[in-house]
Amino acid sequence: MQGFTAAPHHDVLALVIQIALLLFVARALGEIAQRFRQPAVVGEILAGILLGPSLLSGFFPEIAHWVVPQSEVQGYLLEVVSLFGAMFLLLITGLETDLQLIRRQARTAMGASLGGIVVPFATGYLLGLYIPDDLLANPERPIVFALFLATAMSISAIPVIAKVLMDLNLMRRDVGQAIIAAGMTDDAIGWMLLSVVLGLASGTGGDVMSVILAVGKVLGFVAISLTLGRWLVRHALSYVQDRAVSNHRILSLVIIMTFAWGALSLGLGLEAMLGAFVMGILFGQMPRLPSQVFHGVEQMAMAIFAPIFFAVAGLKVNIRTLAEPRLIVIALIVIAVASFGKVVGGYAGARFLGRRDHWTALSFGVGMNARGAMEIIIATIGLSMGLLTQEMFSIIVVMAITTSVLAPPALRWTLSHVTPGKQELERLRREELAETSLIAGVRRALVPVRCREGERRALFRLERELIEQMRARNAVAVTLFAVIEECDREMSERFLERVAEGFPGVELTRKIVTGGDIAKLILQEAEKDYDLLILGAPAADAKRELFDPMVDYLMRMSPCPTMVVKGRLSERNWPPEKILLPTNGSTAARAAADVAFALGLAEDREVLILNVVEGREGGRRFDLVGHELRSQMDSARAIVDQLCEMGEALGVRTSTEVRVGPSPESVVLELSQDGIDLIVLGTDLRPASDRLFLGPKVERVLNGAACPVVVMNAS
Repeated sequence: MQGFTAAPHHDVLALVIQIALLLFVARALGEIAQRFRQPAVVGEILAGILLGPSLLSGFFPEIAHWVVPQSEVQGYLLEVVSLFGAMFLLLITGLETDLQLIRRQARTAMGASLGGIVVPFATGYLLGLYIPDDLLANPERPIVFALFLATAMSISAIPVIAKVLMDLNLMRRDVGQAIIAAGMTDDAIGWMLLSVVLGLASGTGGDVMSVILAVGKVLGFVAISLTLGRWLVRHALSYVQDRAVSNHRILSLVIIMTFAWGALSLGLGLEAMLGAFVMGILFGQMPRLPSQVFHGVEQMAMAIFAPIFFAVAGLKVNIRTLAEPRLIVIALIVIAVASFGKVVGGYAGARFLGRRDHWTALSFGVGMNARGAMEIIIATIGLSMGLLTQEMFSIIVVMAITTSVLAPPALRWTLSHVTPGKQELERLRREELAETSLIAGVRRALVPVRCREGERRALFRLERELIEQMRARNAVAVTLFAVIEECDREMSERFLERVAEGFPGVELTRKIVTGGDIAKLILQEAEKDYDLLILGAPAADAKRELFDPMVDYLMRMSPCPTMVVKGRLSERNWPPEKILLPTNGSTAARAAADVAFALGLAEDREVLILNVVEGREGGRRFDLVGHELRSQMDSARAIVDQLCEMGEALGVRTSTEVRVGPSPESVVLELSQDGIDLIVLGTDLRPASDRLFLGPKVERVLNGAACPVVVMNAS
């Protein structure tokens, strides 16, 4: 067995210099491209062409010595770094892929994909039959070459398509998700076809069994991913969140699973990028996944690895080898036929099978025309298998780069004529609001439970309702957490089982731990990547505590945002048809608005947004008069109108009221006696020595309200 040996020092030095140069030039040209309203990927690909043998390295050999790999080891090292970029980019694409949205766009995606495979394959095959023999690696087998060229023209480059859509801010658009779905299908079918063609080329396949085997590997990989893969991801994520304590543990898990699934796909004869993409989809479906993990992967990929990946793709191009007029003509023909096949095929499929309008269908065609590094990978495989000459390799690579450079401006042009429908605009508006919404960002909620036979609290009716409405925006995982004495375990399990019945369709975890310090154990659990701690607060026995001693302590010490529900839910105020949202325009009030709007999404509910201008009444006059009163009233109306617009965008029935009164809490308490079923308050914790202090106004409402009160503390 040969021992492990490191790469030679000079090769490692060359790699470090290559990464520095490629990343710098790629980022610089990407910045320039964006200033000219083009996606950064255009500049990143051009960076490789500029530094590579086509230009600088071709004219200045001393530059080539440090930019272009000069040995197999240098090539392998740079290719590995480039592969990381492709895998991270596909991981992000998978994390952003909305399967529900794709299902709604399935007809269009499948139609565009079918057209985007059949037409390019047919035109590519016909073109391959007419390529001059001197450009064929094996003139005695022209059909195999034609099939290879047809397959290469059928495949789209999901990394390039995804990067273009991200750069144009189109990933969340309906058409963007549908283009990704169509590209996924294209690639899956394309890799099946490539397996068959390579079998023919090697002389080891080409019969019916080899075709069945190629298709079976792809289907088997998908089946393994959706069964064993989903199970592994769910349990691994749960275990790491609950047991590991190190920083960035979830990010490490995502990367480990991505490379593991990339290895599995490679082992099946597929591409590692396919494994990364599937793993991204699986993690994206996990409610437990913290949002900061996605941002961590995105920063690492977009800032470092993706620019290197696209620059390396451009580095492989040598335009100088195509200086011969005849080769230039052939290259132009290949580019034209490839573009014609994809654009026409994608358009026809989306237009006639997907039944989309002209400009939307054309967007599918031009979007799927980008080939990028996937085509370069296929061309490299063809070169190594003896299917391509160096000239045909360069022609195919130039075609891949050209279609990738043409796709962004073409897609921008076609989509400028596409008007989003009302439903899509509403969804995009909701997603825009959700970016700053506390509740919309909740992926994991902790609900401590008092396991007492007499402690029912309507089986957590309000908490259940809130979680159900949060699920309407985003998948939410809930943990029911109980701290007991060992002798109470059987009773606690029965109680948690009854509570769990009230959360149908929710990813629910029931935890029972034994210990004496209940508050400490709850706080230890809350530190495990929870986004929200939901507490039920019975009335305090002593005036010193605002809720009860434990809830007071938990609210003060919680490592995550906390919501406290105080008051009994009776038949009179359940379901809460009218929810009162007092606001003063603060960040705390915005957090309360998130909660109120989540609860107000249900039918036949209304959120009353209230702002109180403080003034003392003397007879029929207030001490605020004239300009001062008008100014404060205008400011108050602007605050409630802003929240009203937000609520209506989310589909919540809202009303507004601006009152002048002696104090905000007095007006709130007055309204609580008159048809209000629930009050939602936002607060920031105030410094206090040994007790919870939310401010005199909040505490007065909590102690005097005639209906239940929800307090949201986002700090």
